[in-house]
Order: sequence, then C-alpha cells, then structure tokens
Amino acid sequence: MAEFFATVGWVLLGVVLGAAVAVTARRGSSRRRIPHSHTLAADLIRFHFQPTPLDNLRIAERRFPYRVRADLQRAIDRLFSEQTTVHHFCGVRREYSHEGVTLTDCLLVSEHYPALAVPPQYEEVDVGDEVPVRCLKYGLWLLEDSGSRFVVLLAPATRYGEATGVLFQVATVNDAEGARLAQRFFKHLEDSVLQAKSYRGKILSLEQTEHSYSGETCGIKVHRLRTVEREQVILPRTTLDLLDRNVIQFVRRRPQLAQFGQAAKKGLLFYGPPGTGKTHTIHYLARALEGHTTLLITAEQVGLLGEYMTLARLLQPSLVVIEDVDLIARDRGELGVCEEVMLNKLLNEMDGLKEEADILFVLTTNRPEALERALASRPGRVDQAIEFPLPDEQGREMLVRLYSQGVDVSDEVVQTIVRRTERVSAAFVKELMRRSVQFHLEGNGTGRLQLADVEEALEEMLFRGGSLNLKLLGAEGAASSMKCALESPS
Repeated sequence: MAEFFATVGWVLLGVVLGAAVAVTARRGSSRRRIPHSHTLAADLIRFHFQPTPLDNLRIAERRFPYRVRADLQRAIDRLFSEQTTVHHFCGVRREYSHEGVTLTDCLLVSEHYPALAVPPQYEEVDVGDEVPVRCLKYGLWLLEDSGSRFVVLLAPATRYGEATGVLFQVATVNDAEGARLAQRFFKHLEDSVLQAKSYRGKILSLEQTEHSYSGETCGIKVHRLRTVEREQVILPRTTLDLLDRNVIQFVRRRPQLAQFGQAAKKGLLFYGPPGTGKTHTIHYLARALEGHTTLLITAEQVGLLGEYMTLARLLQPSLVVIEDVDLIARDRGELGVCEEVMLNKLLNEMDGLKEEADILFVLTTNRPEALERALASRPGRVDQAIEFPLPDEQGREMLVRLYSQGVDVSDEVVQTIVRRTERVSAAFVKELMRRSVQFHLEGNGTGRLQLADVEEALEEMLFRGGSLNLKLLGAEGAASSMKCALESPS
C-alpha cells in the first residue's frame, strides 16, 4: 500500500512540474513574440511583389570597400531621387543578429526575432567638405523602375561581428528583366565608385580608428594642409630645376609622352638632412599638381600599402608620398623578417604598376646611404634622386625674410642673421625668427626687430638646450661656428 501511494505521489509531482514548465514556456514565448504594432519586413516585401510569390524572387549582391561608402551613399541618393520610384523606405533590424541582416532574413516569416522595419540610422562621414556626408547604416527600399518592381537592401558586410565592407542586395522577379534590373543598379554603383567624387583631387591618408574626436567617421582622412606658394619654396636653383622638370613639367607632358609610348608613372627620392624642406615641398606639390589625389603614407602604415595602391589606381592621377622610407627600406642585412616583408611589398607595388598608370611616387629620407639598393638603384622604381641641402647664404636670406613677415627687420639685422647661421637647416631659421619675435614682444617691442632679440634667441637655441636641442633643430655641427660669431663683434 505504501508503494502505491508513493507511485501516485511521483505521478502527481510530475504532472505539476510539467504544467509549470508548460506555463513558463508559454510565458517565455509570449515575451519573444513581436507585438502587432511592429511592421515585419517580410510583410512589406510580400505586399510589394504581389501577386508574385516570394519563392519566385531572385537575390543578387555586391560588396564594396567600407571606405567608399560616402560615394555609394551619394550614388543611391541620386538614383532614387531621379530615375526610380520609391514606394517605401525604412531601416531594418533583427534582434540578436551579430552577423548583420540580409534579404533572406527579411523574407523569412518567423515568430522569433524576425527582421523589422525601423527608423533609418545614419552616421556622418567627413570627406573634407564643409558638410559631412550622412551615410545610412541599414536601409530597405521598395522600388519600381519602368513597371518592374524590386527591393534593395543596404547593410554592413560583417565578419565576426565587425563591419568589413558595404553590402548591397537586390531582390527582383526571377526572370530576364529582373536580372537586367539588378545589373543596371550595380552598374550605377560601380560607376559612382570609379568616379570617386568624394575624395578625388584631395590629400588623403587611411585611418584605422573608426571615429574622430568630432564624432564623425573617417576611414579615409582628408588633410587640410597649409597653402605653400611657389615663391615660398626656397631651395638652390639646381634643386628647383630638378623639381620643375621631373614633377611639374613631367605631369604636363604626360599625354604627349603617352603618345610616344613612354611610361606615365615615375618615382622620385627626396633626400637630405632633417629640416631642409622635403615635407614643405610636398605640401607645395600637393597643391600645384592640379587634379591629382595625394596619398600620405607614414612608415608605420606600410602594412596598408595594398589598400593605398588600390586607392591610388582608383583616384589617379595620384601622388603617393612615403615619408621616412629608410625605416622600412634599409639594406636587407639590417631588416627583420616583418620589415623585409614590408619592403618586398613596396617593391612589388612599384614594379606591378602598369606603365600607363598616372601615379607619381615621392619617397623621402634623411639617410639615403642606408636604403636598399634594389629600391634606390633601379630605374622604374626611383627614376630621379633630388637632394635637399642645407641652405646657402642666399637661401638663408630668403628664409629670414619669408619667416619675418609681419615684423620690420632692417637689412643690417638680416645680414647679421645670415652670417651667424651658417650650416643650419631651413627649419632652424624658421624657429629662430619665431623666437626672436617672441623675445621682442616680451621686451615690449614696437614691431621692429632688434639685433639683441636675435642674439637672445640664438643663445637659447644653441647653448641652453644642450646638444639634443641642436640635433632637433637641425643645427648639429653649426654650434661652434655660431658661438664664435656670437662672441665676435658685429
């Protein structure tokens, strides 16, 4: 009898527990069920294609680089406002979808986590214009073109939950007209990317950080360099002649050179001590080469060289600048494995360019003797080396007058500065004039620079900062001669 009651007890317990589990499951299901107030993407698409059933659609897709989404946004804005009828537009979202949303997700009718129509979300992308481009993150368009209906989805192409590109999918009726409709749409996007109006002709670098301090997305950073005019490039006559023939005149003669079967690409090496004007000259060239896109590559970014070269080909004519190239292009005997890989990548990219590519390479270095011979001694990679020496007497006078604009400096003071700054860099002269003006202002100056102001500045720069300061200012090796000049009467 006791066994009978025990058995009945276990049965009753099982019934109670089963009922509790069922109630919990129903409650959980009701929590996951989407409220009727939310619009399902599948319902929108089904209504749009009626009477064509969803299983008679075809989906085509293209993936584009994430960095060109500003041009893609402008392309769809233009297309959908001028050539196509938009029946409905919204954002789209699917709960717990770490790998993004696809049109297949939007077509599925599911009680749990279906794709929903939501307000569109945008982020602002800085392309160097006064107003950033508002780029859509997710978008779903219900469209019609010449009587044919289709649907377009824009979404991030993701990998492991991170955006790696921009995904466009087009759903059309599964017939020949639907295939042509999708191809026309993708051709419009491709043409817009190839035109690359958002970045063409600007000064660019690739940014690996996603957002700037302003909150705008970068990806491709547009630089607003200071304007350097031709008369502000103060170099020896021979250096200026080489720059003119190998850069300015070469670019002007490119079309004629191409007619005679000559290469349109060219490699230049700017070399010389620090502070002699290599970067300053690049700022001038970036403005002087009208219509050229300038790509600025620092040594630590050589790992992105493949992507830079893709941009250079896309945005040509291009000026590709690699500063301090000796950091990755030293003699192979001094390189580690990773550095040698980067060097080989640089050599392959420079070799792999087609002869008709309108790409001008400018490499800069303070140590030309350390460069790998395969880079520096082979025409087709580096076609012309241009030396940037320390300024001569005439150059120093021009630099003093350039960097003293805004204050009155007598000819006597100018000549004294020129005599006392032998074997210094252009950067040293620039800093000397700034400090001289500062000393002048601290002495309640009236705007006419005095020799005493210059002597105070020289004393601080040459002797109070130590040998490291001399190296930083580009005056290493000149201190002894200037010390004698300071100690001697004017």
